[in-house]
Amino acid sequence: MRHAISHSQDDLKRQAAQAAISYIAPKLDSKSIVGVGTGSTANCFIDELAAIKHTFDAAVASSEETHKRLAAHGISVLDLNAAPRLDVYVDGADEIDQACNMIKGGGAALTREKIVAAAADEFVCIADDSKLVPCLGSFPLPIEVIPMARGLVARALVALGGNPIWREGVITDNGNIILDVHGLTIDKPLELEARINNVAGVVCNGIFAQQAANVAFLAGKSGITTVKP
Repeated sequence: MRHAISHSQDDLKRQAAQAAISYIAPKLDSKSIVGVGTGSTANCFIDELAAIKHTFDAAVASSEETHKRLAAHGISVLDLNAAPRLDVYVDGADEIDQACNMIKGGGAALTREKIVAAAADEFVCIADDSKLVPCLGSFPLPIEVIPMARGLVARALVALGGNPIWREGVITDNGNIILDVHGLTIDKPLELEARINNVAGVVCNGIFAQQAANVAFLAGKSGITTVKP
């Protein structure tokens, strides 16, 4: 599939969202439930999803912001615990590699995003092609942390070779804080994801390797690039 229209960031996000709609639409039926991510690219997907809302049953949101946008489009939104199954989860990425491992969490919704991704039968990533990298880590890795553990977790991250910066003024939907870790080269994402999650006080980190995408649609000036692990 090739599109060579306009190449502003908004246009590219919209093109990636449209590619995801084309991919999932034939798979949906009246019992289908669609998981939806958080952020500007996910918002483009929500706007496209509204046009086919009659073809599926409901959606599950990964954040309060996403819930509000889905509901504003007249899309029924279920709590994840009320969803018998989740057919697909669609979300953006801050970075993605050729194996469809990702860094996510620029919008501070990483924990709920990872939960919904884990519940879904299939994870579809949408982004512009500037997000495709040979190795994760140029984008600072977000970590959701219990507030009282901020210093403890920061010291553990320094020991791993990172430079953690508290994202001051940001509170997650779960009532926690975010540390953004600069300076990491994430050449073993699955291993590092598990290691960071084992630090006491860490709720979740933004490496999506255990929940890597099944397919990614990346929009660029020459059209849509499809990436699969």
